[in-house]
Amino acid sequence: MLLEILALPVEDIIFYAVLVFSWTVYIWEAYLAYRQRKIYRATMHVPTELGKIMDSETFEKSRLYQLDKSNFGFWSGLYSEAEGTLILLLGGIPLLWKVSGILTARFGFGPEYEISQSLVFLMLATLFSALTGLPWSLYSTFVIEEKHGFNQQTVGFFLKDALKKFAVTQCILLPVTSLLLYIIKIGGDYFFIYAWLFTLVVSLILVTIYADYIAPLFDKFTPLPDGELKSEIESMAKSIYFPLTKIYVVEGSKRSSHSNAYFYGFFKNKRIVLFDTLLEDYSPLNKSGEKEPGTGEENEAAGNESKSKPKVRNKKQGCSNPEVLAVLGHELGHWKLGHTVKNIVISQMNSFLCFFLFAVLIGRKELFIAFGFHETQPTLIGLMIIFQFIFSPYNELLSFCLTVLSRRFEFQADAFARNMGRSSELYSALIKLNKDNLGFPVADWLFSMWHYSHPPLLERLRALTGPKQD
Repeated sequence: MLLEILALPVEDIIFYAVLVFSWTVYIWEAYLAYRQRKIYRATMHVPTELGKIMDSETFEKSRLYQLDKSNFGFWSGLYSEAEGTLILLLGGIPLLWKVSGILTARFGFGPEYEISQSLVFLMLATLFSALTGLPWSLYSTFVIEEKHGFNQQTVGFFLKDALKKFAVTQCILLPVTSLLLYIIKIGGDYFFIYAWLFTLVVSLILVTIYADYIAPLFDKFTPLPDGELKSEIESMAKSIYFPLTKIYVVEGSKRSSHSNAYFYGFFKNKRIVLFDTLLEDYSPLNKSGEKEPGTGEENEAAGNESKSKPKVRNKKQGCSNPEVLAVLGHELGHWKLGHTVKNIVISQMNSFLCFFLFAVLIGRKELFIAFGFHETQPTLIGLMIIFQFIFSPYNELLSFCLTVLSRRFEFQADAFARNMGRSSELYSALIKLNKDNLGFPVADWLFSMWHYSHPPLLERLRALTGPKQD
């Protein structure tokens, strides 16, 4: 059997190796998810060690929510894998490239206009992906998230948002891709260096402008009002020399009751963004819960409201001011400990390595023949084949290593907040956030090792109450 496989043309070996590895990864992921689903089904009662931090009602809600998400993930993952396999087996990629050539030819652009054809191909591919993924996204939002009280969107708002995201993505993706392809074509023997530098500049620009110019297209950002919380945040930032310039509250509650916080910016221009659902005193979900549900006034208002649908999910959403400060202490710990810089360095080292290997492999005709390109070797197709398919084993290994590193960084950031004297507040904040987001605190060891970029709740709580570590 092995001798027969080795006797195949090299392009056939490449093609089937890609398919086998893809299904191997899928089966591995499905096995891990199966192990975790067994935990969801078997753990019906709050474990003894969790009795003081989680009530049975919240535990059951989180168990059912995570079980629904896992079942959904199984079917959506199976569909995605089957779709990808059929696209490869039926020659979907060369077919779409041919259609792109026909469309560009109608506007007077022949085969020599490869970049124009590449942009049409990219737009059609992203449109296909958006359309095939739309039913799954709708089900996730309006069945699963709706069932468990997280969704705050209407179908109209969701579809409008999806169209806006597609348009913004095209406005960024197409110009960037065209410039990258042009650089590769004119860059000579050292094009990989110029391509890497270009992607580095683009990524830094996008990180800088995202929260100021891109994110506000989808969500409303308002400055945090003057008051005790703002003063405390500014004081905490000043104490660790964090160059804070602005603090924003983003209206995340109009689409979901999940909560988050982050910072962005370079050099002396840092900004902090807080989701309104994180703030106990600002969350509209708390205000909407002040009245008893089911009254005539509420039903009438619900019928007239088209943009959002606040629901009463828990008695109180978000964290108190001291807990918010503890969460920000954790986030600022990532900055103070250099985690952000380290992640950027790792990302760019990986990017440079990938472009270098791409330069080595791009001239191999068998890579193109393996995926149905017998006469042409388009640069964009080469990028897709090498980065997405040939590098897939390396990408899986790198992803796992980064997950392990991320958990280490999370422990370090927790310890930083603890050393700031905010251990008890972070302890209670983690419990509240876990309850608000219906996180299930019991995890299969193999599933969590492979998937969790953040340590499980119990491990973080133990670390906060255990002996301090240097």
